[in-house]
Amino acid sequence: MNRLSGKVAVITGGNSGMGLATAKLFATEGAKVAVTGRNEATLATAATAIGHDAIAIKADVLDLKSIDAAYQQAFDKFGKFDVLVVNAGVFKGVPLADFTEELFDEIVDINYKGAFFSVQKALPFLNDGASVVITSSVVNATGMATASAYASTKAAVRSLARGFSADLLDRKIRVNILSPGPIETPIFDRLGMPQESVDGMKEYMASGVPLKRLGTVDEMANGFLFLASDESSYMVGGEIVLDGGMGQL
Repeated sequence: MNRLSGKVAVITGGNSGMGLATAKLFATEGAKVAVTGRNEATLATAATAIGHDAIAIKADVLDLKSIDAAYQQAFDKFGKFDVLVVNAGVFKGVPLADFTEELFDEIVDINYKGAFFSVQKALPFLNDGASVVITSSVVNATGMATASAYASTKAAVRSLARGFSADLLDRKIRVNILSPGPIETPIFDRLGMPQESVDGMKEYMASGVPLKRLGTVDEMANGFLFLASDESSYMVGGEIVLDGGMGQL
């Protein structure tokens, strides 16, 4: 349908998982796509996987100067942005008694501070009327053992979408949230656990979903596409929850 024809889309954390699937879909829908990430190995193959002259840029949301540099590089290649997807994030589940200050700071700095400045630093590069989408999580409104810090950052970015939207009304920039449930992504393979343990974790997570399965990255990409396109033009400061019913039933 070319719902993003002629538009420029930048996706942070777009080099794997949901971000990469979204970048591929955006490109097939006509967008000029730039993705950022901090994993050199996945960045090296991301642009080729996306195709359509997409570019992949190394950036780390823990380093605010690298955000500036990445946005400048995307602007130099494609011009001002029509879509910004803030998807870079990290999940680390640790029992409350074992949590350290260093781990807390890492999760907050990436998921919350990183999201805040990924939007703020994009403002000079965004066209008026642009769409900004921030990845949250179904746990932004529920309790989850071992994930208090993670869940609180996802609740924080849910609030940011409202505040940013109010700040940016005069520019008609819409900021919305996509909140996934448990999704089948490469993040499981990076936990450093035996495959048997990873499979067991996936089965346990799926058992808590009313649909009894994990979501797919392509299902999430379709949600991002709706929020990025003019199809969601009357949605501001809102949230789409794609969780298989986990937070609803």
